[in-house]
Amino acid sequence: MSVEIMVPALGESIVEATVGHWMKAEGDTVTEGEPVVELETEKVNMEVVAPATGSLQSIVKQEGDTVGIGEVLGLVGAAQATLAPTAADGAQIATEQPAQSVPAHQPAAIAPTAPYSAAPEHAEPGRATPLAKRIADEHGVDLHLVPGTGPAGRVTQDDVTAYIAAKTNGAAAPAVPAPIPSTGAPPAMLATPSAPAQPRPAPAGAVAPGPASTVSATANGRREERVRMSRRRQTIARRLVEAKQSTAMLTTFNEVDMSAIMELRKRRKDAFKERHGVNLGYMSFFTRAVIGALKAFPRLNAEIQGNEMVLKRYYDIGIAVSTDEGLVVPVLRDADRMSFAEIEQNVAALATKARNGELTLEDLQGGTFTITNGGTFGSLLSTPILNSPQVGILGMHKIEERPIALNGQVVIHPMMYVAVSYDHRIVDGAESVGFLVRIKQLLEDPETLLLEG
Repeated sequence: MSVEIMVPALGESIVEATVGHWMKAEGDTVTEGEPVVELETEKVNMEVVAPATGSLQSIVKQEGDTVGIGEVLGLVGAAQATLAPTAADGAQIATEQPAQSVPAHQPAAIAPTAPYSAAPEHAEPGRATPLAKRIADEHGVDLHLVPGTGPAGRVTQDDVTAYIAAKTNGAAAPAVPAPIPSTGAPPAMLATPSAPAQPRPAPAGAVAPGPASTVSATANGRREERVRMSRRRQTIARRLVEAKQSTAMLTTFNEVDMSAIMELRKRRKDAFKERHGVNLGYMSFFTRAVIGALKAFPRLNAEIQGNEMVLKRYYDIGIAVSTDEGLVVPVLRDADRMSFAEIEQNVAALATKARNGELTLEDLQGGTFTITNGGTFGSLLSTPILNSPQVGILGMHKIEERPIALNGQVVIHPMMYVAVSYDHRIVDGAESVGFLVRIKQLLEDPETLLLEG
């Protein structure tokens, strides 16, 4: 008897997904509730679990296929019941055997209990991103051997592909030693006495590709790599183009003297961290300043629905976070009701979930205004693109010491350029300029954030 693995409900407004990665191969043993395939949606990636215990009988939808809710992804051959022996008087009791038997000269294969990316002893969750773990699994790479360049030495997708490229272009990558079965190693690397473990081979012709990447040569012999865009990357591309085409987007700029905030942070950061367990960053100041400015200029906290403006009287602030698979914007719900510590704690938690691929649809839905910080990557000035259907987005940038005129003298202060992009269909130029000036005033006199933010 076969049981269908079906595409589950994907969440509000999401009707299709892309098959991202099969964690099991046909014939592999699966356990009910164990993740067997990953789906990429336009907002988050989600795992589909085995509906029954048995073996993966067939894979119906291949990696890269587009699927809709209710479609069949694969079939699980449910395990047949085994008649347990009793304490009868020594009589031999027959038991039903699975279709595939184990040769007498080999011990029984060890059934994998979890995909490689979930093996805590081997993959060190938290040390590598989910995508990095997946690519490492595809190519049989031991993550212990890959130097991480991410925050706190975290291994990223680029680290793994660079490691594979170095091994491919130089000496062949050494086979990863077969782990002890109890460590939860990847199924493809469990060894038997007569069949030593081997890493999974890379796709033909690939140098250091991901699962959906191929390398080919042009007519003049130059190499090109084709990489399938993830569902999230496709959605990001589509929505950015839609925002440019369907809005009357303009951007206005200003600059903020960060001296007061930096001095306040210097005085209070140690006590703040000791009390709240989180760093006092810049995002809490900017979030409170944005809320204060939105209260003064409510059309920037709105959206257009047909011939109406919907002015939001609540403040769900989206915080853009860069991940290996693209930009995501988790939302701080009712940010106006949060203290500085609560903003910092929630921003840190959402950023961690984003980089670990753990965001839920609830984390991403809604949002009335967005803040994006290109300064973390060294950007001095940029034009942020609207996060539709929102009509406003604030861009933060790098803090840089610059000479300014102050009280008739030239002084050097830490300055930041800020930008607000807005939909000119409902936000006038005067409003956008006033909005940004209000943010500047609140940030340059941060005590007012406690009163008006």
